[in-house]
Amino acid sequence: MIVVRTWAVALTGLSGELIEVEADITQHRPDFRLIGMPDKALGEAVRRVMNACENSGLSLPDRRLTVNLSPASLPKQGSGFDLAVALAAVATDGRLDPSSLARTVHIGELGLDGRVRAVAGVLPSVIAAVSAGRDRVVVPADNADEARLVTGADVIAVRTLAEAARLHGAEVDDQVLTADEPPEARPEPAPSEPPPGDLADVVGQPEAVEALLVAAAGGHHLLMSGPPGAGKTMLARRLPGILPALDDEAALEVASVRSLAGRAVSSLSRVPPFEAPHHSATLAALVGGGSRRASPGAIARASRGVLFIDEVAEAPRSLLDALRQPLEHGSISIHRVGFTASFPARFQLVLAMNPCPCGEFGVVGGTCTCSPADVRRYAGKISGPLRDRVDIDLRLQRVSRLDGATGRRTSSDEARSRVVAARERAAERLADTPWRTNAETTGTWLRDGPYALSGPPRYSLESALSRGVLTLRAHDRVLRVAWTIADLAGRETPTAADVGRALFLKKGVTS
Repeated sequence: MIVVRTWAVALTGLSGELIEVEADITQHRPDFRLIGMPDKALGEAVRRVMNACENSGLSLPDRRLTVNLSPASLPKQGSGFDLAVALAAVATDGRLDPSSLARTVHIGELGLDGRVRAVAGVLPSVIAAVSAGRDRVVVPADNADEARLVTGADVIAVRTLAEAARLHGAEVDDQVLTADEPPEARPEPAPSEPPPGDLADVVGQPEAVEALLVAAAGGHHLLMSGPPGAGKTMLARRLPGILPALDDEAALEVASVRSLAGRAVSSLSRVPPFEAPHHSATLAALVGGGSRRASPGAIARASRGVLFIDEVAEAPRSLLDALRQPLEHGSISIHRVGFTASFPARFQLVLAMNPCPCGEFGVVGGTCTCSPADVRRYAGKISGPLRDRVDIDLRLQRVSRLDGATGRRTSSDEARSRVVAARERAAERLADTPWRTNAETTGTWLRDGPYALSGPPRYSLESALSRGVLTLRAHDRVLRVAWTIADLAGRETPTAADVGRALFLKKGVTS
């Protein structure tokens, strides 16, 4: 008997590799064996495939059937191989066209009645298949919208195993082509994410709004400290709405991460993602992981957008220190026995905290019940290395007067226009470099490159450095912010006033 072959995709993080699914039968006692390093969920595919085939009028040969997943040395996880395994097994007795199978990638989980169920990670799987030169892909009908987002993919959506088998020449009874799915089993449409609130909703915080624009224009990380009710969360949630729209590459990456996380994807969203894990979240929830299949955590889901951690001083220090490596490298790797999964982590970090445990320290009219040691200990919960990676350290106060606060305020549309214009100026200046925003530039290039500052602006920074106000890393971050302030104002180079403003946003000091 000729060995029958088709294709599936194994995902490791966002990276996918084509898997050759080959099936053969021999003249031995009837048996069904699945080999090639399957995990537990994939190992259980044998029973799902046997029942699904029987209930679809596609009974398997009454001989020993072996299905191999190659390369055998690559770990394979999940139930998305079911459809490929079933079709390869059915084809061993000549009922399917082997050439049609051999040029098609199959993705989907099988129900016992033959239904093809949706699986997570279809979008990155289709991207991997097309990149490997296999553009004909069969997917579950519920995953069809996201699969069709991939340019160049010939996507065929099926609801049943019988429908998939007919694509390859099987003669199937029309009664089993469609499965009546119970209403309670049909997946409900995923609720659409609410759009970011308008920046014009922020009342009485003009300095904070301007600092948010600086953060958006330069891609800078932001720490907001202030009492409850000062508007920290309100400001953070409006940051995605003033960021530039995602381009095709970024939008596809964001959608791929969402797909891998099991979230519904039907179109490419151009709004940067916003993730706000609770400060009590586990380390695995933040960085991602899993014993058998690595799932993206909040860090990866926030890539190309905003990661917001409120009440950051209440979070375990180990959780916060886990942010340092992704902030530096723009990616995060999860190591498990037998595989390493990598995810993108190009996010903009926004942290918010109270000034002390009771939240009233330094508040006009407030009564703080915390001791000086408690206040210092609370502020010290954010480690120096993490705080050093924050470009803007913003202190907020509660709005105490409404005089003038009800006048004209900056809307998100107006703010986004300013941000886009500032980023275009930065991109033009950085055209011959690998960077596109001021936050990505290196300190060496800023200090010694073609755009190194001279005169009063440089003296201001060197004075702060010599007085011990700044570390060298903080010095470079102030320099980045100063360039962003100049870009927002349309200036060719930062002035001493821009440097002074950047110093204030970083340390609350002046030059």
